Amino acid sequence: MRIATALLIGMIFGLGIAFSGMANPAKVLNFFDFAGHWDPSLLFVMGAALVTTAIGYRLVFGVRAEPLFDAAFYLPANRRVDLRLVAGSAIFGIGWGISGFCPGGAIPALGLGYGSPILFVGAMIAGIAVTRFALNAMARTAHA
Repeated sequence: MRIATALLIGMIFGLGIAFSGMANPAKVLNFFDFAGHWDPSLLFVMGAALVTTAIGYRLVFGVRAEPLFDAAFYLPANRRVDLRLVAGSAIFGIGWGISGFCPGGAIPALGLGYGSPILFVGAMIAGIAVTRFALNAMARTAHA
């Protein structure tokens, strides 16, 4: 049931991304083009997502002490703004601005038949692998 619920929620999210046009990199890139054909629709999609998330958090954490399909909620313990957070955010923003894709838009775009998200998702997976390798190597060096 846990996997089926996660699949259903992921499909609803993907449909929302696809219907809002955020799986189209040109639409996203036009949001960043203030001097040209600026398209503010991404701002409205982000605002709606923020409102929906705030309501969802209030409902879930205000009503339930634990999730339906697990023993506890797994929330981030680290609340510090550190170099890893800032660097990761900067890399995410640069990649989003260059490609017009973020992971939330690229995955649904794979199902829409666009060719460019294949390259993006491949590069994203490679970036994750390289980062994990580098972090593991740094951790081994620090403990040696």
